[in-house]
Amino acid sequence: MFTRRFTLFKLFGFEVKLDLSWLVLGFLVAWSLAQGMFPSIVPGLARETYWLMGVAGAFGLLFSIIFHELSHALVARRRGLRMHGITLFIFGGVAEMADEPRDAKTEFLMAVGGPIASFVLAFVFYQLYLFVGRDTPTAVSGVLYYFAFVNLLLGAFNLVPGFPLDGGRMLRAALWGWKKDLRWATRVSAAIGGGFGMALILLGVLVFVQ
Repeated sequence: MFTRRFTLFKLFGFEVKLDLSWLVLGFLVAWSLAQGMFPSIVPGLARETYWLMGVAGAFGLLFSIIFHELSHALVARRRGLRMHGITLFIFGGVAEMADEPRDAKTEFLMAVGGPIASFVLAFVFYQLYLFVGRDTPTAVSGVLYYFAFVNLLLGAFNLVPGFPLDGGRMLRAALWGWKKDLRWATRVSAAIGGGFGMALILLGVLVFVQ
């Protein structure tokens, strides 16, 4: 999964590390925002401005992922679990646990903490966007709108019941608490996650061929 990693900083006692593969994601995000999203929502700006907005958007995504994963880590520590830290890589980020959850409640609280944090950020950034002025689009309002959108998307995507996404872990926790059987809960949640994955692939194929 990981290539070469280096430590960015420590936050609340957790090491935040960046895998070099994340730089690929950061560049793709900045490029797509500068060439696509920002010119469509804030037309008429200079090309250099769009690229500055794109870079700001990439850093905003970095911050959003750290905030999401930090919420997992803080809940885990609160529940008595040891954490190695947070690593950002090309597919997003992961809070690395030294211990597995000992009960279904801990699993559920850890999993739900990330989406809640993302939804809170989405709300805050959207309120800032409204305050700056949605009726008078500027570079700042465009970036704030993107921050709100990406956090809403991050929270919603992680609620998909596909293990090991947060939604899949929440589903496993619910099944674990119901049957008191972690292995059975893992098998069922993994199978459901596989089904959702296949459905998304088929949906992508259908969209492509139409």
